[in-house]
Amino acid sequence: MWWGYERFPKSTPKKVAGGIKAQSKRGSFGESWWAKRWIATIESFDIGGRLQRGRSYARGGQVLSIDVSTGKVTSKVQGSMPKPYQVSIAVAVLSAADWAKVISALAGQAVYAAKLLAGEMPSEIEQVAKDAGVSLFPAKANDLKTSCSCPDSSNPCKHIAAVYYLLAEQFDRDPFLLFRLRGLDRETLFSRLGAAAPVAATPPAATPIPDATVPVPSDPQAFWHGGEIPADVFADVSTPPVAAAIPKGLGPVPFWRGNERFLDAMEPVYQAAGQAGLTVCLGGTLPDTQAKAASVRVVSPRKRK
Repeated sequence: MWWGYERFPKSTPKKVAGGIKAQSKRGSFGESWWAKRWIATIESFDIGGRLQRGRSYARGGQVLSIDVSTGKVTSKVQGSMPKPYQVSIAVAVLSAADWAKVISALAGQAVYAAKLLAGEMPSEIEQVAKDAGVSLFPAKANDLKTSCSCPDSSNPCKHIAAVYYLLAEQFDRDPFLLFRLRGLDRETLFSRLGAAAPVAATPPAATPIPDATVPVPSDPQAFWHGGEIPADVFADVSTPPVAAAIPKGLGPVPFWRGNERFLDAMEPVYQAAGQAGLTVCLGGTLPDTQAKAASVRVVSPRKRK
C-alpha cells in the first residue's frame, strides 16, 4: 500500500452524462449518525490526500454505477482514461457466532429491537454490539479489501474514495445497508430478532363475533340512487401542511443521478398540485397554464405489430 503522498500527477477526469452525484454540494457527506460514523471510520485509517479528490469525484458524477451485495461493493468510475475503472470493496463479514451475540444483546433490549423493527437505527446500537464483543463498523483498514483497475498503486485511490462517500449517503436512506455489508440482510435480521425476543405472557384479545340475528340492510333504491349529499361532505379542505410528505418520508433517492436534488425538484410540483386540487375542490377554475401543469397525460401503449 502507498499511503504517504501522490505518486501520479493530478489528472482531469473525463466528464460523463448520467453519473451518480452526491446529494451534498459542500461540507460533510451523510446526515445520520451511522453515515457520519462510516465516514469517520474511513478517514480514521489515515489513507492520505486522495480522500479529497474522491469527494470531488463523488460530487462531480464520475461514479457510473454502484452494486451492493453481502460483504461486497462493486462500482464503475470514470477517470481520465476512455474506459471506466472497475472498483471493488470487500467488507469483512461477521461470523455466525458474532451475529448471534449481537442479536441476543439486541433482543434483550426491547426498545432497541422495537426501533430496528420500525426501520430506525438507535444510536446506542453500536455500544450494545461493543459490549457483546463485536464491532459493527470496520475496526481497522484490513477489514476493507479494496481494488481498482486504475494505474495508481495507492490503495485506496480517489476512485475507491468516491465510492466510500457515496455509500455514506446511501446509509442515510437504508440504515440496514451496514448489516448487509457485514453479512446479515434486513429480512434475516428481523426474523432472528423476532425469534429471539421474549414471548409476551398477555393472551391475545378476543375477536368480536358479529350478531347474526341483525339483518344486513338492503335497499336497492338507496344503493343505486343514493341520498342527499351533506353540506359538510368535504369537511375541512386545505392544502397539505407539508409538501411532498410521502417522498420525504421515503428519504433520499438511492444513488441519485440528477443535477438537482430529487426532493428539491419535486417539492414545488407537490405544492402546485395541492393548490390546484384545492381550487377545483372548492369549485374554482384553473388557468390554462396551471391546468396543464397539474394534469397527468396518459399515453396508450403502441399496438404490437
